[in-house]
Amino acid sequence: MKYHNKKTENNGITFDSKKESRRYNDLKMLEKAHIIKDLELQKVFELQPKFVNRTGQHIRAITYIADFYYYDNEKQEWIVEDTKGFRTEVYKIKKKLFEYKYNLTIKEI
Repeated sequence: MKYHNKKTENNGITFDSKKESRRYNDLKMLEKAHIIKDLELQKVFELQPKFVNRTGQHIRAITYIADFYYYDNEKQEWIVEDTKGFRTEVYKIKKKLFEYKYNLTIKEI
C-alpha cells in the first residue's frame, strides 16, 4: 500500500485510491454529458527514451503515467490529471519534465 492509500475497485477497474475512484466517476458523468471526450486511464508519456550508455549499460526509459487524460470540449484542450495525496520528489521532477516536453499542465486533483 503506497502512502496509506487503499486500492479500490470500481466498474471492474482497480484504482490506487478512493479519491482516484471518485474522480473517475465524476469524469464518466462529464463524458456522458459530452463535456469531455476520449477519456483514457493510466496514459503513459515518455519523458526520456531508453538508451545504451557509453559503457554498454542499457538504461530504461523514464515515463510519467497520468491518472486521467481527456479532451475538454468546452476549453477545447487536452487535460492531464493526477489525483495526488502526496507529492514525492520524483513526481515533482517528472512533472517539470512532462510540462516542458509536452507543453501541457498536469492538473492535480
